[in-house]
Amino acid sequence: MTDIELLEMAANARENAHVPYSKFRVGAAIVTKNGNVYTGCNIECSSYGISICAERVALVKAVSAGEKEFDKIAVVGGLENSLTYTSPCGACRQFLSDFGEMKVILGYKENEEWKKKEFELKDLLPEIFLL
Repeated sequence: MTDIELLEMAANARENAHVPYSKFRVGAAIVTKNGNVYTGCNIECSSYGISICAERVALVKAVSAGEKEFDKIAVVGGLENSLTYTSPCGACRQFLSDFGEMKVILGYKENEEWKKKEFELKDLLPEIFLL
């Protein structure tokens, strides 16, 4: 699975986002060590604090299917027609880190060409909390 293919899957998942309040759509696609891919989108709730991010939706789908080891996750998001990178929030960074190190691919499409950045999760969340 190439980074661009993964970004495309995240972008497609983004289309399903339920964002009546913020209008900030996010899609994520996570790849397991076995090569399986799970996608997710953000889902807002009128009780805003219990909304769920795309990254956690993708991870929860994977874990509920029995997956526990991950290679990388791609995240695509922003307001309609925005050209920017959208990084996982702090809660998602911690949630992802509970499953070990993985690459984080951020991207957006400009003039039909993907722009991307790649990070190690540990670089986005230094000094992670672990039991």
